[in-house]
Amino acid sequence: MKKFLVAIDQGTTSTRVILFDLEGNIKFRSQFEFNQYFPKNGWVEHNPNEIWLTTLKALKKVIKRASLLKGKILSIGITNQRETTILWNKKTGKPIYNAIVWQDRRTQEYCQKLKKKNYEKIFRKKTGLFIDPYFSATKIKWILENVRNAKKLLKSNNLLFGTVDTFLIWKLTNGKYHLTEATNASRTLLFNINTNKWDKEILKKLKISENILPEIKNSADNFGYTNKKIIGTEIPISAVLGDQQAAAVGQSCFEKGSVKSTYGTGAFVIMNTGYKKIYSKNKLLTTICYRLNGKNTYALEGSIFIAGAGVQWLRDKLKLIDNAYDTERIAQSKKNNNEVYIVPAFSGMGAPYWRPDARGLITGLTRDSDWKILVRAVLESVAYQSHDLFNAMRKDGLKPNIVKIDGGMVENKWFSQFLANIININTERPKILETTALGVAFFAGYQIGVFKSLDQIKKKWKKEKIFKPNINKKLRNKLLNGWKLAVDRTLL
Repeated sequence: MKKFLVAIDQGTTSTRVILFDLEGNIKFRSQFEFNQYFPKNGWVEHNPNEIWLTTLKALKKVIKRASLLKGKILSIGITNQRETTILWNKKTGKPIYNAIVWQDRRTQEYCQKLKKKNYEKIFRKKTGLFIDPYFSATKIKWILENVRNAKKLLKSNNLLFGTVDTFLIWKLTNGKYHLTEATNASRTLLFNINTNKWDKEILKKLKISENILPEIKNSADNFGYTNKKIIGTEIPISAVLGDQQAAAVGQSCFEKGSVKSTYGTGAFVIMNTGYKKIYSKNKLLTTICYRLNGKNTYALEGSIFIAGAGVQWLRDKLKLIDNAYDTERIAQSKKNNNEVYIVPAFSGMGAPYWRPDARGLITGLTRDSDWKILVRAVLESVAYQSHDLFNAMRKDGLKPNIVKIDGGMVENKWFSQFLANIININTERPKILETTALGVAFFAGYQIGVFKSLDQIKKKWKKEKIFKPNINKKLRNKLLNGWKLAVDRTLL
């Protein structure tokens, strides 16, 4: 009988469920998009029920396909958009409000108040993060303060919080388990990365009750079984990872100093720093890469809020393209950028700026500028933002010589080459670009003994292509100077 591992990859714009064989080859995938809600300027929401229904639909399709292939699913891993915040009624299982998405900026003013109280230093030391609307804590606070019945449910001990992983575990196990794991917990701004516990001092300052928080487990661990009445079969859930950490595992970034950069809705650079926490002097985040057997492996992370989301903006709002694949041909059709820059600060700016108040800007337009130059400028902006992250790493004394890249955007060869040119580092693209799903599937296999070591997992990673910088130094500096000027104007 064939043996499979399944990854639930719950992302910002869609839910994917992927069936892998034990070599890490994709045997089947099912994917469904769900709605994005923008109720006010800077607000971004999802309907948790839509997240759950797309997950359920995709998972059932994958289970059916595994049966048709005469195979057995050994285990499920869950990877998810990380900071997105859901609160629900413990008795009914119903969310009390829409999920507030990681991109959401509504708590900007509250974050400023916390900074004025000089909390940033304390929060940074304990959590590795900055005080920013990006993280879950202030989103929880907003729901508690603004949603009818939230406080009533809290008082009666009938309110639960979770990032998307926690919500899905709860639903998949029919309310039996309220769990998360270290990488997701480390993105809430409530988790102490030194003690590996929810931080009582921070909770007290924010007036958030610990009762609503899930139990924290290892990244590879026992998260219960799927409920037979809901899924049709009992399958162990054996791994959970935040999406960016899962991509680091899928890219076999197990050695200290190894780096991956993922280009999905947002873009995220993660460097494995081993068992040692490194606090960046250049506004990178200190976070957990994964936790195995109670021991943390740490990482430095840089977050770009708008990457593939910029391409979606071109498609859905400006109607300039029909699909993402068109961007490669369009970018190639322009000999240069005509000094046109787009700073896509649609949800503020992440690392290394951390300006939630920043908004998008187009600069350099002339009468000669056409719609194609805007398409190219969006792609270029992602490479420039990546440069800012790697430059911050260099300033911290960390100099990667190879970066493993993944995510939907790197299918675009033009973008992948331009990225290598701008960051001035060799970039490696793997054969399997679904590294996020692959990473959590491998950890699910590790937990149940399919893989005996991380080295065994590492041997399964396969390189598809390497992109080497091939740009004139003078031109590169000119492009980066133009970008810097555009960012400076954005931050005025």
